Amino acid sequence: MRREDPERRYRSLRSAAFAIVIATLLAGCFTQTYQRGYLLPDGALEQVQLGISQEQVLIILGTPSTVATVSGEVFYYISQKSQQTSFLPQREVDRRVIAVYFDQDRRVARLANYGIRDGRVFDFVSRTTPSSGKELNYVRYMLKALTI
Repeated sequence: MRREDPERRYRSLRSAAFAIVIATLLAGCFTQTYQRGYLLPDGALEQVQLGISQEQVLIILGTPSTVATVSGEVFYYISQKSQQTSFLPQREVDRRVIAVYFDQDRRVARLANYGIRDGRVFDFVSRTTPSSGKELNYVRYMLKALTI
């Protein structure tokens, strides 16, 4: 009968325990991705051309997330992607707002694909952010009123 070496047995138990600890630690490191809001179908944005009707946009892109009617009609398609690793809180990794602007004839006048990068909103299509224009604050408004 052959006796097993205690040192060899100790090393194999130690290796097995180490492998179990590493496997347990790695099991908690999985990342889950969550997609919320509008899911843009592949190739759909390329089908939206300037001048097509509002009904055609609804057929291509579907129902918008929200609609603005203050300064002309605009369809907004909003989506957000976030990730969560193990027990850490979720963090937003991408946000997209596709805006389809219509003219008075309800035809596409402009298309914008806004995103968030480093906390700043920017337009993926033209790489320009529209300026807010000439706004008067309260003091300038009073001074302008006094000079008239």
